[in-house]
Amino acid sequence: MTHPAPSRPPGPLHSLNRHKERGSTERAALDAILDDVLAGTLSTVVDGEPWVVPMLFARQGDRILLHGSTGAGALRHVAAGAPAALAVISVDALVVGHTTFDSSANYRSAVVRGALTPLSDDERPAALDALSERILPGRNAEVRPMTRQEQAKTLVMALPITDDGFMVKTRTGTASAPDEETDAWHGVVELRTVALEPQPAPTSSAAKVPESVREFAAARVLA
Repeated sequence: MTHPAPSRPPGPLHSLNRHKERGSTERAALDAILDDVLAGTLSTVVDGEPWVVPMLFARQGDRILLHGSTGAGALRHVAAGAPAALAVISVDALVVGHTTFDSSANYRSAVVRGALTPLSDDERPAALDALSERILPGRNAEVRPMTRQEQAKTLVMALPITDDGFMVKTRTGTASAPDEETDAWHGVVELRTVALEPQPAPTSSAAKVPESVREFAAARVLA
C-alpha cells in the first residue's frame, strides 16, 4: 500500500511555541547537526500505534540515507510512503540553575519530516557504501564488499530534505541569572562523547587495529 506525500499545514508540529529564538530553518544549521550526530530516531504510526526506532543514518546531499532489515514490518511501512520523521539530538552540556526549575541543557537538535523512498537494486550498493563511510570512514576498503545476498536482505531508504520539511532547535550559553537572593552554585557542565581504546573481538585474529578504527578513535580522544 502506498501513501500520499504528506502536506505541511501550519500548526504546532511545524513551528515553535516557546523559545522561538532557539529555532532555525537554516539549511547550514541542519547539515551541521546531521553531519555530526551518528544516530537518530525514526518515527511513524503503524496501525494507529506510535512506532519509534533508533537508527544510524548518513546525510548524502539533499537526502538522508537509512537502512534496516527487509524483514522489519514497520520499515516496510515507511518504505511504502507512510509519513515519517527523523529526530536527532546532541546534548552538549548540563545547565545547572540556581533552582531545579531554572536548570536546563545545552543541545543541538533537528527534526526532518517527509516520506521515505526505497532505493532500487542499482542504487543500493553505493548507498550502503556511503552509509559505511559516514559511520567509519575507510572501512569499505579494508573488508570484502557486501554480497548480493546480504544486499538483498537490506532495505535502504532515502528521506529527502526539503526547505519546508525540517526544524532545528538549539540552546547555548550559561545558566540564567537568578532573580532572587541565593548562594546556590549555578553554571555549566560540558559533555563530550569520546572513544576508548579499541577492543578486538575474541574471534579476531588480526594483528593490528585497522587504520579506519584507529583514526575514528583518535578523532574522539578527550583533549
